[in-house]
Amino acid sequence: MMSVLMWRSCLSKLSLSGPRARALGLCTFFLWLPLSLTADEHRHSFELTTTCPAGFKLIEERRCKLNSLYDNYRSPHDSGVGGPRAGLPKIRDGFSPQVIDLGRYLFFDPLLSADNSIACSSCHDPDYGFADGLGRARGINNAVLDRSAPSLWNIGFFDTLLWDGSKSSLEEQLIGPLYADNEMGNRPDQLIADLRSNAIYQDLFTVAFGPGEIQLDQVYTAITAFESSLVSLNSRYDFYAHGLQTALSPSELEGLNVFRSFVSRCGECHTPPLFSNQEIAIIGVPEPKGRPFDPGAGASSGIPSQRGGFRVPSLRNIAKTAPYMHQGNFESLRDTVAFYNGGRGHAVPEDENLLIHWHIWDPDLREEELDRLVDFLHALTDEGFMPEIPKRLPSGLTPGRAMNRNNLTSR
Repeated sequence: MMSVLMWRSCLSKLSLSGPRARALGLCTFFLWLPLSLTADEHRHSFELTTTCPAGFKLIEERRCKLNSLYDNYRSPHDSGVGGPRAGLPKIRDGFSPQVIDLGRYLFFDPLLSADNSIACSSCHDPDYGFADGLGRARGINNAVLDRSAPSLWNIGFFDTLLWDGSKSSLEEQLIGPLYADNEMGNRPDQLIADLRSNAIYQDLFTVAFGPGEIQLDQVYTAITAFESSLVSLNSRYDFYAHGLQTALSPSELEGLNVFRSFVSRCGECHTPPLFSNQEIAIIGVPEPKGRPFDPGAGASSGIPSQRGGFRVPSLRNIAKTAPYMHQGNFESLRDTVAFYNGGRGHAVPEDENLLIHWHIWDPDLREEELDRLVDFLHALTDEGFMPEIPKRLPSGLTPGRAMNRNNLTSR
């Protein structure tokens, strides 16, 4: 209000010569001053936390280490798969709280895309299980991609990444969407120039990594650190696995028994505690109407026997990530489990000779058993360690969200 009154006073004295010109210059100075202070306050309003994310504890050298009841268990050959009380595979932890928090800002910031229109979170939205609610993800300029956006919950445990399993580290994986023309469309030189020209990011990178110019590998490390902190291990199923027998309802417990039975064999690939064995599996999923056959891992690996194969996804928070499969092939969990009940290879195109995974056969489950199976899958939902979504970003841009971009509603 004071600035408005001062501006009106200046207008009443407007002149380009003599004392009135000096008065106009003085008014301009006072009008500029509060704006400069606001900009300075904005710069210093961003501070990186010194506290580890939920589920992690601070250890020596300011590092965050996962702290879970699953640490008390072992798994055969330390494979990270087994029964209810099997140990987890190794996670990408050991990052400082500041590096993780910096990665949080970068993850939600559209500054990382070529035209500042989308962020990592535009396809991996917390409200959609860190997916985007679409059958096929959308990139820059609303380009429709070939596959859906996988969930990022517990992604720090995975060393088989993307639907085709073609990447083995988060740093390697994220370079793809950052620089793909149809995804975020950026270039390394533009990305680093945009970050270095932002005084707030320069300050934050100095806090996280020490003095010096921002480097690309620091960007990749920070985003990896944040993504690795997205841990979901406290569902009702987990309480049951740790010994609380009443954690699951009777229908969910029936569903668990179906899930791990020798008849359905769901647990052979979706193995606890991650509910994924991280392998490539060929199950013969039908493509959406009008879509060509997706060769999956067979195309990226060049191995003919992997044609039509995809990485086994985790089932944690699966109720939040519809539609399902690599192209949103099924709209609901009920449709998805019904597909598995249809018999081995029943949806494979006639001109394809796929090596269907040996666990896939004809379980012939009853309708009520399929319903109970879906009940159990809902018991794998846990978002208790959801990170805080930034309200403001160092770039001044609006945080990228799939729900805004795709006209979706929150789940």
